Amino acid sequence: MRRRLVISYLLLMALVLVALETPLAVTLANRETDRVRADRLADATRFASLAGPALRGGGTGQLDGELGSYEDLYGIGAAVVDRELRTVAVSDGYRSSPTTELALRVALSGQQFTGAESVWPWVDGPIVVAVPINDGGEVLGAVVTASPVDAVRRAVTTWWLVLAAIGLLAVLACVSTAFGLAGWVLRPVIELDAVTHEIAEGDRSARVQHRLGPPELRRLAAGFNHMADVVSDVMDRQRAFVAHASHQLRNPLTALRLRVEELGPSLTDPEGRAEHRLALEETDRLAQVLDALLTLARAEREENRLVTVDAVAVAASRVTAWEPLARRRQVTLRLVAASGPRYARTVPTAIDQALDALIDNAVKFSGAGGAVTVTVEPAEDGVTLVVADTGPGMTDSQLAQATERFWRAPDAQNVEGAGLGLTIVAVLVDASGGHLTMRRGEPRGLVAELWFPTAPTGAGPPGAGRTESRRTPEPAGPSAADP
Repeated sequence: MRRRLVISYLLLMALVLVALETPLAVTLANRETDRVRADRLADATRFASLAGPALRGGGTGQLDGELGSYEDLYGIGAAVVDRELRTVAVSDGYRSSPTTELALRVALSGQQFTGAESVWPWVDGPIVVAVPINDGGEVLGAVVTASPVDAVRRAVTTWWLVLAAIGLLAVLACVSTAFGLAGWVLRPVIELDAVTHEIAEGDRSARVQHRLGPPELRRLAAGFNHMADVVSDVMDRQRAFVAHASHQLRNPLTALRLRVEELGPSLTDPEGRAEHRLALEETDRLAQVLDALLTLARAEREENRLVTVDAVAVAASRVTAWEPLARRRQVTLRLVAASGPRYARTVPTAIDQALDALIDNAVKFSGAGGAVTVTVEPAEDGVTLVVADTGPGMTDSQLAQATERFWRAPDAQNVEGAGLGLTIVAVLVDASGGHLTMRRGEPRGLVAELWFPTAPTGAGPPGAGRTESRRTPEPAGPSAADP
């Protein structure tokens, strides 16, 4: 933006310089030309006064000497002709040309000839001046001089170079001033852009200095800071409310479940017992929702605190932890990872919780005989963890909604879960500077891919080698709902 602003200033300055210096350059060329013409006109008039007696008396000796001395002194050729255009006296360096012929004819008509064109740096022709020789109102002849233009061209060129140098200095001064002015004007905008990116990346404490730049931008910076404060406060209040509400509801919910359980022995009607069982299941489901809300609130509060972890070791520990459940559901669960550690930079427990949610989903929606594969592999500037299953998968529209809060697939409404698992995964991955990608597997199933940035060289816990863990099958279904 600064460059474009400076270019606009420079273009305006260039237009002003062209508008001012072009007429001045033309004026200087005309002035130099007119000065030389005036001098030559005076010289030609003096020669005309000398040539009058010579033409009347027929003696031209003194006139020839005057013209020769004039040419030797100034390098200007001159000639005197009578009314019949016959040469009466001429200097050695004089050369006739169409311009001199025209000038003599104008002079013989009784008028002075000084030419109409100015001398420009690219003009080569001489400056021709002619005056009539009068005697009592009668034109006896004419005097013509042809002056070389080298000196005039040099003078005009020198003036033009001076103007160009002045214009260049003005442009340099304009550029220097424009950069300073653009920097002063745009510094708040640049800082506002940087702070906006910092806030978007999770640093909600970033603020703009509101004492820089013009008053309008200072007001904008102050307004932006106030807006950021309000938004940050609202988000903190919202998260605090979710966390506190979830926590405070745990105790009444536990007490309610105990009371419902105590009602069980007193129920003898089969329908009453069925309703009692459903009530207990709903309290368990509500407890899961509260736990997920607490986890989500904690995940959203993680800001700018990153740790270095070995993704292979974490993945191996999570696969080991989920093996008993997968074996019970007859699902094959395995880990495939390259030998050696793969270090990633994440918020605390991001990989642990993300893998827990994805593996839980994959095992939960897998039928007997299915398979779930967790793969850890290096990627460009990062580490990729992939959880793939062989279950029914999700449609494209379902994949687009999968990370929305409390969203559950239509065919998973009665499956255990709160609809927040994938939301928590997305929040943790985003807070770590990574990204979550989900797609349909081939020929079936769901593939969830986590990418985390690489940790600095030399950082991280001891690495884990290639690990593979197996478990008895149950078809691994897509993570269609929350864990």
